[in-house]
Amino acid sequence: MYFFSLFHYCFDAIVIVVGPRGDLDISFFVCTFVTGLRAVCLLKKRIVMRVIVQRTTNATVRIDGKTVGHIDKGFMLLVGITHTDTQEDADYIAKKVAQLRVFEDAEGKMNLSIKDIGGAILSISQFTLYGDLRHGNRPSFVQAARPEQAEPLYDYFNNRLRSEYGLQVETGRFGADMQVDFVNDGPVTILIDSADR
Repeated sequence: MYFFSLFHYCFDAIVIVVGPRGDLDISFFVCTFVTGLRAVCLLKKRIVMRVIVQRTTNATVRIDGKTVGHIDKGFMLLVGITHTDTQEDADYIAKKVAQLRVFEDAEGKMNLSIKDIGGAILSISQFTLYGDLRHGNRPSFVQAARPEQAEPLYDYFNNRLRSEYGLQVETGRFGADMQVDFVNDGPVTILIDSADR
């Protein structure tokens, strides 16, 4: 749909610009500008990897009443993956998470990263971040990646945080029914996506 739409806009510009005698005028520049704006809007609407970062004093995930992951001070992550995501998207967000400075320094300013404070991460897969309510009140999740695509990329993302940035990363179990308890410290909640990578 994206490529078809972009071609459609370019074709419109060509039809408008080229007159009966093949001459060009100022309308060429106007059409080019408008087409460029439309293309930018389409790019901005690209569905991308999403991670919600929440600063926490402690976080726990349980499955069937059994604790499978726990951290103290650090980040609670909700990780959403869509069909077009790649390892480059995961690399971009892992770097942003690792370098995100939202912990207070000695002066009480948000100036320290999770590594600076020796924090840990609880990472939870979350396909519901792509819930779409445009066509009713029951969310559609068609924009979320299928498990066979999402799970390997989710694992890659978590391993990237461990291997590249030396962070402790606890997880739940992909696709399981999980109960997550945590304290949002601040509260501080930040949405990171890979649209600008």
